[in-house]
This record gives sequence, structure tokens and C-alpha cells, in this order.
Amino acid sequence: MKSIRSVPELLLLFLILPCVRGAFVEPLQPNTDILSFTDSPTRLPCHYKAAPGENVVQVTWNKELPDGRDDPVIMAHFTEGIKEFSQYSSLVRFESFYPTKESSALLIPQTQVSDEGVYKCHISTFPNGNFERHIKLSVWTLPISSLDPVHLVEGQPYGVVASCRAVGRPPPQLSWDTDLPGHSQNRTNDGGSVSSHYSLHPLRSMNGKKLDCLVWHPGLQKPRRISNNLVVQYPPDPIISTRTDYWYIGLTQAELVCEGRGNPEPQKVTWTWRGGALPDGVSIAGEKLIFGRAIRLNDSGVYECSVRNDVGSGKTMYTLTISERPRGKLDLNEPGDNLLLIIIGTTAGVLVLVLVTAVLVVRWHHGRKTKMLKMELRETRDEIDTLSRQASFRRLNSASSVSRMQPEDYALLRVDSRTKYSQMSLDRTAHRCSQSTLAERWGPAADVTWDECGRPVVWNVETESMRVSETNREKERRKKVESNVKSSNMSLDSGLPSSLVPLKNQQDEANGCKEPDLGHLQEGGSLPEDDSMPESSTTDGQEDSDGNSSQHLSKTLSKMFYARNGVLRPIERPTAILLQSNQYYRPQII
Repeated sequence: MKSIRSVPELLLLFLILPCVRGAFVEPLQPNTDILSFTDSPTRLPCHYKAAPGENVVQVTWNKELPDGRDDPVIMAHFTEGIKEFSQYSSLVRFESFYPTKESSALLIPQTQVSDEGVYKCHISTFPNGNFERHIKLSVWTLPISSLDPVHLVEGQPYGVVASCRAVGRPPPQLSWDTDLPGHSQNRTNDGGSVSSHYSLHPLRSMNGKKLDCLVWHPGLQKPRRISNNLVVQYPPDPIISTRTDYWYIGLTQAELVCEGRGNPEPQKVTWTWRGGALPDGVSIAGEKLIFGRAIRLNDSGVYECSVRNDVGSGKTMYTLTISERPRGKLDLNEPGDNLLLIIIGTTAGVLVLVLVTAVLVVRWHHGRKTKMLKMELRETRDEIDTLSRQASFRRLNSASSVSRMQPEDYALLRVDSRTKYSQMSLDRTAHRCSQSTLAERWGPAADVTWDECGRPVVWNVETESMRVSETNREKERRKKVESNVKSSNMSLDSGLPSSLVPLKNQQDEANGCKEPDLGHLQEGGSLPEDDSMPESSTTDGQEDSDGNSSQHLSKTLSKMFYARNGVLRPIERPTAILLQSNQYYRPQII
């Protein structure tokens, strides 16, 4: 069993309990503003949550009067229950059945403008005392609007053509949405009602135009639009129309239509012909004048249409002209018509002939061009085939060119080597037998050494013992041979003809005379270089030129031929392409 607390502890407990109290759940602020609309439910929040050890004894709702006094509305006691005061009886109620324990909010089912004001929620607790919340209620009235159009007639003076009115709390604002050239005037009346009037001078062109009224209010998310179209009445302005503009004798199902074009629509249409009754077989159906038979020539004339409505009347006339025959049909018996037909047929035939001729010419041109292209293609293919065969023959000939060389070609090469050697021997001035009988060309006169064959030591086809005329001809032949050898790129099939061998040399060979020694041209060797020859003391420019040509020819021959057993032979090249000798020109001896 617990011991009894001491007196100081009990005093401390009584001091702490008053400091612990509840709080308002809603509204959180002491003063709150609420907006509501007429004829809609309104809720005034009030909910006090008691702390442990605290009890809500009574809840009272009061309304503050203009003079500052509080007017009780409804009350709830934790033991006596709920009490409604007379002036608010059946107009308000608590949201919960237990206002002292749960929510103490006040409900107004049908809010009116008279319910606007300041309400106080008074909470009485034990042992913490009383608490209050002030709620200001504002009641708005959504606008009630209307638009009153005015029936207008064309020709009326400037005036009001439409009126828009609206009532609300706070007072709404009005405006017009239209393209009509008019003027609006707004007015505010007592009780929160406003009105707006739109004025202009009515014309028939304004009939049916938009003239909408817009109502603006803070309780509306967007302006309220009252649609309206301006109505202007005017007398008829008739017009006569027809399905065809060409009338002729025999036309059937013909009719004339009279369009009233008035506001309101015409109720009566009257037709007259030439100022009197209509022709036989013609009837009126509404606004139409129907010809129930074929058109005759005497149906032509002036037809008048009269239209009437509530505002006035109007009339219009139509002159009907009737032709004797239909448009586009020709009389073949008339000469002019026959001539026109002939012209049209001839023109059409010429056009067809020109078109056919153009088609044939185009086809012939394209065929000829195609044939030429085929011939060119065939020739190109033949040329390509020929080039391919020639390339094949060149490859075959290059492989066996050395073996196909004829003995006479070797002879020609041998003659050419003799000639070149003789030319080089003439240029050597340091030779032991260099003293030549050609003193006038090579140097001063001196003793000449002769061999056993009766010729100078330096062997050459051009010697002093030959006649001057023969020497000149021999020099010309030698230059031609050198030029032919150079131009033919020293091919295997090129060479000097056997006729270029000097007759004297051939006789010497027959007599057993030997050629000069060719020991310096051994197998694999080359022709003598320029430095092996001593400088010549000649002063003649032509002689220097001949010497240089001979030296150049010797270098060229050394690159393409080699000497074996006294005979020049071509150097074999695997990649060389050699052609047959009968395809090249061989110089002839004159």
C-alpha cells in the first residue's frame, strides 16, 4: 500500500494542473473571414480540444449587433443539452450531436443576406475558464441578368436597340460584345441592380448581327454571356432569277423565280405580264412563275413581280426575250452554215494531219539516232577487240623476239658496229696511224701509214683515196642511217641494210684482208668512253658536231647491244615489247 503524499506534493500538483489546458483545432486564428452565397449552405467552424483533466462545460454562439451587443443564436450545455433562441429557431444548428465533446461548428442551411455579420464561438471549460473565436461572414448574391431586345424597323431614328440588366451582391458590371457601330450607357440602381443600354441607327445590313451582353461579377470564374442577334425589319427588295438566260421557241419546264429578300419574309407575291394578265398555260406557285407548256414566240415581254410583308412592299420587272431556235444548233440548209461546217472540218483535218506527221518525224528521228548509236557501239567493240588481240601478240612476240631474229639482222647490226667503230677511230688523234690523207679536214698534212691491204691504219668508209663526190654521198647515207636508228629507239628489228656495207670493204674481205681489231668490245663490255679518245685539234664547227653525234650514238648502242665474236648482239630484256621488222621503214641506198 502506497504511502500518503505529503502536503507540499499536493500543493505542487494543484499549481501545475491549471497550467495544462486544451487548444482550438479550428479555426486556428482568433479572427477568421468566411465568404458565402445566398441560398447555399454555410459552415462556421469552431472546435476546441480539451486537455487531460479539462472539461468543456458550455458552448454558445452569439451574433454581434450593429450597436455592439451580442445576440445569442444557439447554446449547448454538457448536462442540459442544446437550446435554440426564438429569432434563429430552425435557421441554424450544430454540426455535431455532442458539441461539448466534438466539433462545435455552426451550420446555416439556407444562407440569406440577413445572415451576414460577425459571429462569436464562446467555449466555457473547467478548470481553465472561457475561450472565444470571432468569425466574420460575408454573403454574396450571384448576379441575375436579362437582355431585352427592341424590334427595329429600317428608317427609324437613332435610339436604344437592346437593354441588359443584372442584380447581384456586390453589384455586377455589364459590357457588350459586338461589331456594330453603336454606343452603350451603364446605370447603377438601388439594391445592387445595374443596367446597360445600347443605341444605334438601324439599317437592313445590321439584321442578324451579334449583340451579346457580358455580365462580370467576382463570384463568377468568367463573365456570363447573354447571346443576342440584332433584328431589323425592312420592306422587300425583290429580284427575278431564272435557271437559263437563253429562251427559245419550244423550251420546256421554264420558270421565273421572284426572291422577296425582306424581313419578315414576304407573305404575298403577285405576277403581271405587260401590265395585265398572264399568258395561257402560265401559273403562280409561291414565288415562282411556271410555264406549263413549251415556250412560244408571243410569250416574250415584260414580267413584273410585286412582294409585300408587314413592313412594306416592293416590286421588280424582268424583260423576257425569246429566240426562234436554240443556241448552238445550225440549219444545214443555209449556205453560211454549210461554209462554217466546211471550215471547221478542214481545220480539224489539218490539225490531225499535222499531228500524225509530227509523230512520224519524231519516230523516224529517234530510230535513226538509235541506229547510229548501235553502229558506233559495234565499231567501239571491234576496236576494243582489235587492241586486245594486238596486246596479246605483243606479249607473245616479246617472249621470243630474240629467237626470231634473222641472220640478215645480225649482219645489219654487224655493219652498223663497223661503221660506228670506223667513226670512232677517225676521232682518235693519238693513234699511231692517225696521220690521214684527209689533211684538209683533220689537220695539217703529214705522212700516212698504209697497211698491207692498201688502206690507212684508221679504217673508214670515208678516206682520202675516195673521190670527193663519193665521200659526200657516203656522209649523207651515214647521217640517214643514224637518224633512222635513233627514231626507231634501236629496236631489234631496226638496223642498216646490207647495201650500206662499202664495196671496197667487201672486196677487202674477199681478198683476205681483216677488219680492225674489235677487242675493246668484248662480251659484256661496252663501247669506248669519251675519255679514251684524245682531244681533236680541229677548228671546224661542223667536224665537232659530227664527233658529238658519233659519241652519243656509241653510248646509246652500248646500252642496248653487246659485242660477241666481232658481232653486236641485242641485250635481252624480259619486259621489252618487240614488233616485227616488216612494219617499219628501212632506209634504201640511193
